[in-house]
Amino acid sequence: MAKKNLTLVTEFLLIAFTDCPEWTLPLFLMFLIIYLFTLLGNLGMIILICTDFRLQTPMYFFLSHLSFMDICYSSVTVPQMMAVLLEHGAALAYTRCATQFFLFTFFGSIDCFLLALMAYDRYVAVCQPLLYVTIVTHKARWSFVAGAYVAGFFSALVRTISAFSLTFCGTNEIDFLFCDLPPLLKLTCGDSYVQEMVIIVFTIFVIPVCMVVILVSYFFIIVAILKVPSTGGRAKTFSTCVSHLTAVSLFFGTLIFMYLRDNSGQSSHKDRMVSVFYTTVIPMLNPLIYSLRNKEVKEAVKKILNRIKLS
Repeated sequence: MAKKNLTLVTEFLLIAFTDCPEWTLPLFLMFLIIYLFTLLGNLGMIILICTDFRLQTPMYFFLSHLSFMDICYSSVTVPQMMAVLLEHGAALAYTRCATQFFLFTFFGSIDCFLLALMAYDRYVAVCQPLLYVTIVTHKARWSFVAGAYVAGFFSALVRTISAFSLTFCGTNEIDFLFCDLPPLLKLTCGDSYVQEMVIIVFTIFVIPVCMVVILVSYFFIIVAILKVPSTGGRAKTFSTCVSHLTAVSLFFGTLIFMYLRDNSGQSSHKDRMVSVFYTTVIPMLNPLIYSLRNKEVKEAVKKILNRIKLS
């Protein structure tokens, strides 16, 4: 058996799609269009929430922060992806890769916490409507969001320190468009058990804990909905949760596929496509999901369009 090259890695070479040069321009244009829609859609959602008095509620407050996180989350990775495609591969210094990994993990973790907070908000609104204004107060919702930011920061910091304390050797080629955990783990050599366990523990802390909050919240929501006597009443109550459930299913479904499974023997091409989906497509879809399925947002959009026509 040939010995593994123990040359230490000081930079990473992103080579995704370099073996398919004919896809460079179509993929670049696709990422550019998606990124522009992501920026416009999420920025538009934030502006709507800030300017329409009907959207000055805790649910939309959390949604505005989710939209802001989606802008940041997408901005960390998509420009890098486009640069890799244009340059037919891109070399990233060790510190730049670590910075990108930290920011990507930071914004992604906050997304998880915000989706969990939105599930809790729906639980209080449906199951304890009379106490809603006393539980989800202005101070409480700011405290919840601040907690999400702080938890996201420490989770990202610990995972980044642990990931980049690993010894990378041999090839420095990453068959991805940005610095993500699965391809980095494939470059490690030596004894990395402790660092990998820390990464796994903090991944478990973020994803499954948030999922437990969401599942428990929706369990009680479904129980409360089933107690509503009329079919119309049940449908109306459940309709307030459909958008959130759709966003949760898309986001957590892809995260589970990437991080909570055995990566041995998995196809890097499949991982690459899933990573593209959750870093580019999902941030673009969130404002569409919440606007198309939400009466208040659609009315706010119509109000702004009517103002534009009259001016």
